[in-house]
Amino acid sequence: MQGSANLNLMIKAARKAGRGLVKDFREVENLQVSQKGAGDFVSRADIAAEKAIREELMGARPTYGWLGEETGETAGQDPTRRWIVDPLDGTTNFLHGLPHWAVSIALEHKGEIVSAVVFDPAKDELYWAEKGAGAWMNEARIRVSGRRQMAEAVFATGVPFGAKKTLPATMRDLARLMPACAGVRRWGSASLDLAYVAAGRYDGYWERELGPWDMAAGILLVREAGGFVSALRDGREIFESGSVIAANSELYAPLAEMLREPA
Repeated sequence: MQGSANLNLMIKAARKAGRGLVKDFREVENLQVSQKGAGDFVSRADIAAEKAIREELMGARPTYGWLGEETGETAGQDPTRRWIVDPLDGTTNFLHGLPHWAVSIALEHKGEIVSAVVFDPAKDELYWAEKGAGAWMNEARIRVSGRRQMAEAVFATGVPFGAKKTLPATMRDLARLMPACAGVRRWGSASLDLAYVAAGRYDGYWERELGPWDMAAGILLVREAGGFVSALRDGREIFESGSVIAANSELYAPLAEMLREPA
């Protein structure tokens, strides 16, 4: 596997965190869990994984900025570079013994994602990309699907949990889309949803109320695999809007037309 020094550092950090998470996943019933909100949990494993990643990345690049789901944002001496990290994307799956969760790490340079890693330790699938160098899963190049017909397409989304205000909008989305496609999946990990679009497993994906750490790495994966990504709200910046829509080049326009909200 060839990549930049930063990418290799990201992969090392993701694998280190993944080893600890796999160990805790095998003993998930013994985890000490505190509840952050309805359906939104944080575990000892989650915090330990972010600590391991931060030590690895910031130890090697101490001047970079940091944005982590659990520890928040820290400005760096270098204002042009920032790590964006979700140490355990799919925490609810993890805590219920469902083997669908990931470590997500992205490097942002001057406001643009330039390197990305999404690691699925349970399946030993490492998705990675660098700007201009394509997208990969382990040692194989990946590309978005070539499907052209909505009726043949499978899409992914996130259905809001608890009392989130976006549930009515999501239900409207499903009512519009489901009669027109081959199916919609809700697997509970945004970074893996985007990685699956990049790998051609899903034909498209959309979701609201996401943090930058949920989307950052996946955005680059999809783009480097030949897909299109933008905010669900037309004309908005993805991180600012907290929403995303991604698909292959053939289905992006019809999917966006069906789901897009005005700016």
